[in-house]
Amino acid sequence: MKTVLVTGSAGFIGHRVAHFLLDEGVNVIGLDNINDAYDKRLKDHRQETLKDRRGFTFYEADLENLGDLKPIFEKHSFDVIYNLGARAGVRYSIEDPHVYMRSNTQGCLNILELMHQHDCPKLVLASTSSLYAGQPMPFHEGLPVDQPLSPYAASKKAAEVMAYTYHHLYGLDVTITRYFTVYGPAGRPDMAPFRFIKLIEEGTPITVFGDGTQTRDFTYVDDIARGTLLASKSLGHEVINLGGGKRPISLMDFIHKIEDRLGKKAEIVWKEMAATEMIDTSADICKAKQMLDWEPRVDLDEGLDKTVEWYLGNLDWARDVQL
Repeated sequence: MKTVLVTGSAGFIGHRVAHFLLDEGVNVIGLDNINDAYDKRLKDHRQETLKDRRGFTFYEADLENLGDLKPIFEKHSFDVIYNLGARAGVRYSIEDPHVYMRSNTQGCLNILELMHQHDCPKLVLASTSSLYAGQPMPFHEGLPVDQPLSPYAASKKAAEVMAYTYHHLYGLDVTITRYFTVYGPAGRPDMAPFRFIKLIEEGTPITVFGDGTQTRDFTYVDDIARGTLLASKSLGHEVINLGGGKRPISLMDFIHKIEDRLGKKAEIVWKEMAATEMIDTSADICKAKQMLDWEPRVDLDEGLDKTVEWYLGNLDWARDVQL
């Protein structure tokens, strides 16, 4: 029976990856520092769904603290590590770039060094479509990603580069998954889907940066989790996009879909788009189809149905989540 480590197991993507692994009978060691980067009620909610599942063991520990990690690697032998723990969010990385470098870059280095020391063969490293800023669409993995627009994107680029170095020096098998605008139930409150659903439902104005015509390649969280699991196969060193792979949707059309499901109209406050923001994103997922036999199964309408249903079903506490 396999034993794997999932960092960020109380996170949006991490908790779904952990559930899928447990469904397959894998022993999952979850690691998360349960920080207050956003409202902890969401992390507690996700953690609650995992804590009593057979085969799940949890450690509250910090990726950037090597002393936290060493005892875990000494106690367990891992077949695969899914490094999904990270500080996410483009705008917040402007306010405190140091914490992004510590968590996303130093944290990844700590994992890589301990993998090398303990002969752990496989790393799946979560990365971001934010790296493709300024490149022609649809974004494919061979494009140069040398001009990150935010400290967040820069910190993920640094983690990618360090992972390649450990592959080159020590033969670690590394698959880097670049995620495109993940959404779904129990999503992050700093992201547009959760924010818009919450604010429109309660009748509070929403803020739209830019003119609303910018597009995103929304990808349902369970599709992302499936692709992440498939990326654990032995590939040497690969970078693979996981995205919707279809025609991206404009932000205003996305808002209209939420309005339709809630039966309410959004009041919009318009603001200038920040220099860190990408205007459009679109994923070329040919490589994922070829190498992982993966493509998304949940279209945007079905995914939004599930997301809104989850929010309304948890309204007694979700309405109080701080944005």
